[in-house]
Amino acid sequence: MSSLPEEVFRRYDEKPDEEFYLLPRFVTHIDDRAIAAVTQLYRELFPPGGEILDLMSSWISHLPSEIEYHPVIGLGMNEAELRRNERLDAYVVQNLNTIPRLPFGDAEFDGCGICVSIDYLTRPVEVLREVGRVLRVGSPTVISFSNRCFPAKAIAVWHQLDDRGRMHLVERYLREAGNRTDVRSLDHSPRRLFTYSLCALVGESSGPTTE
Repeated sequence: MSSLPEEVFRRYDEKPDEEFYLLPRFVTHIDDRAIAAVTQLYRELFPPGGEILDLMSSWISHLPSEIEYHPVIGLGMNEAELRRNERLDAYVVQNLNTIPRLPFGDAEFDGCGICVSIDYLTRPVEVLREVGRVLRVGSPTVISFSNRCFPAKAIAVWHQLDDRGRMHLVERYLREAGNRTDVRSLDHSPRRLFTYSLCALVGESSGPTTE
């Protein structure tokens, strides 16, 4: 559990997430330059041929097209989107806000990406602790986010912070999860004519831990 008060994780729309994500959304949620920045991070940090977890996935994973990973497993909320994702070898439909436990074994993956979705988690520390468990020691978690979101489903504190404040918040999540080393914050926002910011945090797994 997070040490933050429960009220910071409230949303404008507290109806079941399954209702909100019932219909597929075959759109990109960040612009081309932000996508390119996410893809470059994956290119630099995920080992070619590695087993990759695309957490809170949808119909596109932003993995570099020239690099093979195997398998790539997606976990998300909408089955139609996951089925459309050509990079996934398999997928799981699961609401992490109700079931934060990941359905994978210890040290199963070589990297995990969480792209523009961390702001929707109401139990982020539990989820990130689970991510650390399913990653092999030294494997990266790449968490990226922008200044855009579905306002009704983003947690309350997210709306109160700017990009730097959000980076500090996600850093806090990772510290409280307790199974990361070498956590780095990166700002890849375009400096001119930008419509989207793009920030990321990278941490290497140090293996399973207990609360």
